[in-house]
Formats: sequence, structure tokens, C-alpha cells
Amino acid sequence: MSSTVQGHCDPAFAAVREVFERHFADGRELGAAVAVYAGDRKVVDLWGGVADHRTGRAWAADTPCFGFSCTKAVTAAAALLLAERGAYEVDGPVTAWWPEFGEHGKDGATAAHLLSHQAGLPAFDRPVSAEEAADPKALADLLAAQKPEWTPGETHGYHALTYGWLAGEIVRRLSGRTVGAFAKEEFTGDLDMWVGAPDEVIGRAAKMTAKGRVAGGADGPKSAAGDILKRLAAAYTDPQSQTNRALNNPHPGKGGYNNPVVLRAGWPSAGMLATAPAFAGFYRDLVAGRIVRPDTLREAIRRRVSGPDRTLIVDSSFGLGFMRPSQTFFVPRSARETAFGHTGAGGSIGLGDPDAGLAMAYLPNRMGEQLSGDLRAFRLTEAVYASLG
Repeated sequence: MSSTVQGHCDPAFAAVREVFERHFADGRELGAAVAVYAGDRKVVDLWGGVADHRTGRAWAADTPCFGFSCTKAVTAAAALLLAERGAYEVDGPVTAWWPEFGEHGKDGATAAHLLSHQAGLPAFDRPVSAEEAADPKALADLLAAQKPEWTPGETHGYHALTYGWLAGEIVRRLSGRTVGAFAKEEFTGDLDMWVGAPDEVIGRAAKMTAKGRVAGGADGPKSAAGDILKRLAAAYTDPQSQTNRALNNPHPGKGGYNNPVVLRAGWPSAGMLATAPAFAGFYRDLVAGRIVRPDTLREAIRRRVSGPDRTLIVDSSFGLGFMRPSQTFFVPRSARETAFGHTGAGGSIGLGDPDAGLAMAYLPNRMGEQLSGDLRAFRLTEAVYASLG
């Protein structure tokens, strides 16, 4: 086992440490962190490896890492809190608070459609730069004026990046704040996580890299490992596919998702920097009812859509902004009815389970081959649930 791993792990969760260390020993990780809460008790807080492969800077206890689409859970929580306060109706028309959105037959769209990837706007219809994407109003205006690829509510397809400026517009219009500012002021203020980070945080963040990009291996969920990844890869590399258009526009520009322009802007679909304990703390607070009421969360994680995803090709399942277990959100069998959360393209995951009183986060800087449902995250999640007894 690798000696690179540092931190604390409750003896009851020793299996998590074993899996985490094995990933380093097998060369699957460059740098990473994992944290787990059982109730309000932090039972795992582990980190290790290299935060910056160019300089050799070590990963530290307070190293924040980019979470890709894990960000969507924060945006969802912000939107749900506003609904809980009566700012809008989740199943009411978007045009009640965003009149311009009704163009091109989108007048039947509801906020629930925006939050559950049913809006019919999975990709921008023209190239958008990282600089343009720093203006949430401008991006929302583009989407409002755009013709949908299907009638909202008719089907679902992962809105990989556009989700942030659709669901995020709920927050911007009804609170007068960006998602990042709203979340920081309302429920993440004491946590080391940001959707739109200051330069000091960006400077010490882990650097994302595809160097030594790792595959998930054949030891993950047998029904999902082989054919799914091939189909996703084929769609991802086809420039005309909905998958490619949805995941690659806006383009993050020079430096990819290390680009300070992106990290400062805090794209509400993929713009979060966080430490693993902070991100797990966000899910801890969600599960405990400290962000939204338990009944609000139960309704938010109710499956709104399930089945073939028009963007991701394979089956996906979503509540209001949160992923539910599916081929794009691998969880152990015992958690399939109770777990919720979101994965990120680089391999990251955030997960909560109200029935188990569980919250976890895993943030790596070496990107896996999977677009979602990285098998490193699955193995860690499997170890967490096995540790519950």
C-alpha cells in the first residue's frame, strides 16, 4: 500500500482507506481526497498524492479541487431553497418569472423541467467562449432565445453545461445573486467550497490533468463497464453528436478547467472548487435538513425522469437537479433506493443518503476516462457502505 495517504479514518471505515491507498499503489491516482460523514461525525478525511504534476506540489489537507458537474448539486440546492421560501413554484411555468423563455414553443416549460434535464436545450446552438460564459445573464439570454431540440417535458437529455444557466437563472432572477454568491451567503459560508473562487483559492487548488489518464478497469459494475464506456466514447468524439455539443461548449479555453477565467466565473453547471471535507459537509447539511427542509429534499430526490438519456446515450435518472442511481451514477445495490448526489466528468462524486445518515465526497485531479460514474468513486462508495455494517 502507498504511504502517500494522510489524514484520519475511523477504524470502522478502514476499508475506505484500503481502497483509497490501493488506487495510489496501482497508479490510478495522481492526487485526491475523500471524506465521509456518518451523521455529524466525520469518519473519513483522507488525502494524498500530488496537487500539481508540473511542480510536484503535494496535496494538503486544505487543497481544493475542481468538481466538474458535482457543482450541479449546489445549484439545485440554491434553487430548491428559493422554492421553499415561496419565490416560485417548482411545477409552475418558467415564464412566470422569466417571460422571455417562452419563445419557440418553450412556454410550457416548468422550473422542474429546467432542474431535471427536460428543457430541450442540452447544448448551445453556437460556439461560446469561456469569457462569454463569465456573464450568466448573457448565457441565459442565449438559451431563452434558442429553439429547443425537443418540447420541454417530452423526454430528458443531460444538459451538461447549459443546466447551469437554466437552473442558475432561477437563483439569479429570484434572488438577485449568482449561484456562487447565494450559496456562500445562505449555506456554504463556513465550508471551503466556492462556485466562483477568489484568486487565493485558485492559486492553491489542485491542477486537473489527463496525464496518465486512467480507465475504470473491468472490476466495476459488470453490467456497465464495457459496452457503456465504448458507446459514450464514440458519442463524445463525434463532433455532430448531442453528447459532444453538450459537453464541450462553452469550451474552457487555454488551460482547460484550470483556466482562472472559468474558476473565477463559477459556472453553475461545472465551476466548483472545494475540499473533500467541505463538499461532504455540504451533503451532511443537506441530509440533516440544515439547507432545505427534509420534505423539500425528499421531493427533490424523487425520480422525475429515468431511462435512455438523449445526451449520455445510456440510462440516467434525475430528481430536481440531483442524480439518482443509474448507469451514470453507480452505487452499491443496498443504496439504490436511498442515495442521491452527482458525479463529475473527472471522476469526482458527492453523495448523500438520508436513510443511512451518510454523506461523502471524492475529488481527484487525475481525470478518469468515464464521462460520469468513475469506477474509482464506485469502489470508494462501495467501501463506505460496506463499513456501515
